[in-house]
Amino acid sequence: MAQAETSPDRTRLTGSLRRDSVKKNVAAIHVSGKLTLLQRKLSNVLLLNAYDTLTTAQTHRIDAKTLCLMIGYNSNDMDTLKASLRGLAETVAEWDMLAEDGEHEWGVSALLSYAKLKGGVCEYAYSPALAAKLHDPKVFALINLNIQKRFTSGHALALYENCYRFVRTGSTGWWPLELFRRLMGVDGSAYYEVYKQLNAKIIKPALAEVNRTSNILVTPEVRKQGRAVTDIRFLIRENPQLAMLDIDDGEGLRQGGVYQRLRDLGVQDRLARQWIAEHGEDYVAERLEFVAGQGGVKSPLRYLSAAIKGGYGGRAADPEPPQETVQAAAERALEDEARAAAQAARDSALDAERRARAARMERIREAVAARTPTQRDADRRLFLSRLSDPLERGDFERLGWSSALNARAMAAFWEELVPGLFDGV
Repeated sequence: MAQAETSPDRTRLTGSLRRDSVKKNVAAIHVSGKLTLLQRKLSNVLLLNAYDTLTTAQTHRIDAKTLCLMIGYNSNDMDTLKASLRGLAETVAEWDMLAEDGEHEWGVSALLSYAKLKGGVCEYAYSPALAAKLHDPKVFALINLNIQKRFTSGHALALYENCYRFVRTGSTGWWPLELFRRLMGVDGSAYYEVYKQLNAKIIKPALAEVNRTSNILVTPEVRKQGRAVTDIRFLIRENPQLAMLDIDDGEGLRQGGVYQRLRDLGVQDRLARQWIAEHGEDYVAERLEFVAGQGGVKSPLRYLSAAIKGGYGGRAADPEPPQETVQAAAERALEDEARAAAQAARDSALDAERRARAARMERIREAVAARTPTQRDADRRLFLSRLSDPLERGDFERLGWSSALNARAMAAFWEELVPGLFDGV
């Protein structure tokens, strides 16, 4: 492992000091919490499913069986899927960036604002602020599912995700070890407070799998204060074996004329790439010519979709696709059916939950207002003493009893303090 120059005490680098190590317009979205490998894969599949309508649709839907198939979880055990979704809803995503207007922006949000399983369909949503960041390619990089499937270690996938965000800049920038442990999900473990053990059990195995498995090569560097390691960063470059891994991030397809014709017709990016990857450019081009030659077509896009799926309008029969293509098409067909069933309006259960949450927050504000200044100060100190997560403590210190991040904990605190406060809510 390379070692950079020794530096002054920077064990709590934040804000602009951390951004100095990355180029302009690049930000990091760090996910706190100890996500399992299954949860990390689930998070990436849900994001990919929602990506095209991430900033325009309030909710997203995917067939539960398709979801399990795409994350490699071939089981009918819905309890495990529920537990994984619950974990995502309870996990915090934090961003710290330089916005386009030059102002520093810090934000925090639950990874999923809600999720539910009903009728064999998984419905979920992101907070508007997080959705905007996830949809911005300057801020967040989508993880290729073909790569994701190759990972067998949650720590390796976590390292890959957090490094791949910076693939365009070539470096993650310096991370304090405290932050790195949190990103790897080993914060709070006394064993991994010792860098030698962190390096042997977490960093080296994860590095080996990332460099062996993915489309990037990662090299770590450390910075010391005296003899103690205080910071770590990762230098990132493309894996020269990319072609051998048969991994495509879609950029090659986007350069073709057929892709551009599909986009001009109104086909969304993901569907355009799916059609070309599944059928080939010649096949899709023939159907485009066929549709263009039809007169009086009210909806060319719908007509083209039918021609591609039905296989008519071509000059010759298509060769039989490989089994992998057939399976992929079947998986996508199930997903398309689930998406087609998406409802524009919010689900009534979601509305009820949000109204109840707003009512509880209002009851808390009323209870706080009724306390004396001395009582309010004591209440605040007592509640803060129960918060161990730095993000939760920071959010409460900034927003007080309006902290949405701590809504559940605050409700429990006030129910204990004023029994019956939420009766009727």
